[in-house]
Amino acid sequence: MSPASRTTYRVCFVCTGNICRSPMAEAVFRARVREAGLDALVEVGSAGTGSWHLGEPADPRTAAVLEAAGYPLTHTARCFEPDWFARTDLVVALDEGHAAELRALARNSTEAAKVRLLRSYDPEADPAEMSVPDPYYGGERGFAACLEMVEAAVPGLLCEVAAALGAREAG
Repeated sequence: MSPASRTTYRVCFVCTGNICRSPMAEAVFRARVREAGLDALVEVGSAGTGSWHLGEPADPRTAAVLEAAGYPLTHTARCFEPDWFARTDLVVALDEGHAAELRALARNSTEAAKVRLLRSYDPEADPAEMSVPDPYYGGERGFAACLEMVEAAVPGLLCEVAAALGAREAG
C-alpha cells in the first residue's frame, strides 16, 4: 500500500543512537499532534542510524528534560531500516549527517525525498546551521538547548503534516 493511499500519516525522527535527540523530537511532536486532535491520523516514531543502543531506553538526561517540560516518553531504541521508507511518509533527520545517511539508504529518489531536516521547519533557524547538536557528550544544558530547538521546529512540521492530511482527504 502506498503512503498516499493510507489515512494514517507516518513520521519517523532519526538521530544517531535513538536515545537523545530523536526520542525527544518524537515526544514533543506526539504531544503537539495530540493537542491538535490529530493523534488518530498521525503515527509518530523514532530510530537511530546505528545499532549501538538497540533495546535501550532514552538517555536519562533526555528523559529528565522531557519530564521537566511535561512531555511523556515511553521509548525503546531501534535502528532505521531501509524498508521503512515504504511505510513512512516523512523521515525527519536531526542533523545533516543523518540526512545524508538516510538518503544513501533510500532505494530511489521518491524515498530520498521523504528525508527532511527537523530545523528546516523552524523559520528562525539559521540556514547555515540546520543540525540539532548532539547533547550526548555534554552536560544538562545541551539537552535543554536540544529541546528548545525541537520545540521551535515542531509547529512548522505539524503545519506541513496537517496540510498533507488535508490534501489526502481532498484527493
